[in-house]
Amino acid sequence: MKRLRIWVKCLTLLQQFLLISFLVVTFFIIFFFTFLPRNIDNFVNVQMFNSIHLSQDDYIQNNLFSSKYTNDFDSNVSHHIYSIQSKRYLENIDVESPIYDILNIIDPVIEEDIYDGDFYYEGRNVVYTIRKVNENYNLVSIIKNDYRNSFRSALVDSTINTTLLMVIGLYTFLMLWVVSLIHPLNLIKNYIEKTKKGEKATLSIDRKDEIGEVAEALVDMNEELSKQAKIREEMIQNISHDLKTPIATIKSYSESIKDGIYPYDTLEKSVDVIIEHADRLEKKVYSLITFNKLGYLVDELEPGDNLEMKPIVQGAILAANVLRGDIVIETELEDIYFHGEMEPWRIVVENLLDNALRYAKSVVRITLNNDGLSIYNDGDLMDKERIEKLFKPYEKGNKGRFGLGLSIVRRVTETYGYVVVGENMNDGVIFRVIKPKVKRSKKQSAKQA
Repeated sequence: MKRLRIWVKCLTLLQQFLLISFLVVTFFIIFFFTFLPRNIDNFVNVQMFNSIHLSQDDYIQNNLFSSKYTNDFDSNVSHHIYSIQSKRYLENIDVESPIYDILNIIDPVIEEDIYDGDFYYEGRNVVYTIRKVNENYNLVSIIKNDYRNSFRSALVDSTINTTLLMVIGLYTFLMLWVVSLIHPLNLIKNYIEKTKKGEKATLSIDRKDEIGEVAEALVDMNEELSKQAKIREEMIQNISHDLKTPIATIKSYSESIKDGIYPYDTLEKSVDVIIEHADRLEKKVYSLITFNKLGYLVDELEPGDNLEMKPIVQGAILAANVLRGDIVIETELEDIYFHGEMEPWRIVVENLLDNALRYAKSVVRITLNNDGLSIYNDGDLMDKERIEKLFKPYEKGNKGRFGLGLSIVRRVTETYGYVVVGENMNDGVIFRVIKPKVKRSKKQSAKQA
């Protein structure tokens, strides 16, 4: 059985369809040559008995013992009156006639009141009925073989022809349907193979069903991957240039100092330049490492808010005050708990605050309450295209810097079930980290109180 399942799984759709077709045809052949004939014979016999009974009713009412006796009242049924007293038929029957032999076979049961029966005579099925008319006479009625055979043939032909037409129609419909599935699937397969080899490929499937949706999704995915690859390539080139500049500066300044030359007036100022570029280099490398590391961040904590956010925000503000002393940082902080671990949330707050300070003109406003965390700056408004790509990795910001920081923010917030958005205000820009609407436990509510 296991080998059979493996073998079936290895078949193509067309091969599976042909296999199913073979099984269906085999089933119908067995059905036509075994089950159907037996049931048709039973049905025909029932219909023959019904016909005999109806014919007997009419014969008894209109023709029995009439002055002009005839045996041809019903052309399909042969009627014979049997005298119980004389034990003979009223009509003269030619001994050479086939009906004579048939009546002799029926004679042993002729004394019964009513008896329906059938038997084979010279390879033919004979159906007969015996009915007691009165105390003196029985009516023996026999269906004619030609009528029975023609009725059976017509029924068989009608049944088989109708069934065959239905099977052929259904098979044709299924074949067209399978072809309509296989063709677009082959197009999708060729598209994937060409894309995998890096060749230019197009996929156009005009369908609104699941296959059309898959084809459309594949095209969109390929376009997005190509776009991301192009952005990543550009980002790597720019990062390489950004890394190259401080490295080249550190190297050249160090070589000059080694030779006793001070590129920036004095030794102390020259060393400060080296330290400044080393800090820049460290910050860029740290962002790349953090972005990669948070890609594996998993929420393994128990449900509920377990982390106090106010100290984290205050710590980030203390560290940021030295970056731009000309910016006023206003705060409105409540004792709020978030779900998650301290280090990822610290990175989120630092990146949002660093982004706000980078673009602010004079004010940064931080709010922490039951709705979540928001950081506002009074910098220039963002254009619509920039808002749509805010949290995508490798996207370049308004001042030519790459948005790894905001990508890190999104990874952390999504991991812990929060939502981060960036919006334009009337006089600035605000980033919000929105808390999910969940009920806190009594323990957590008491902790906050």
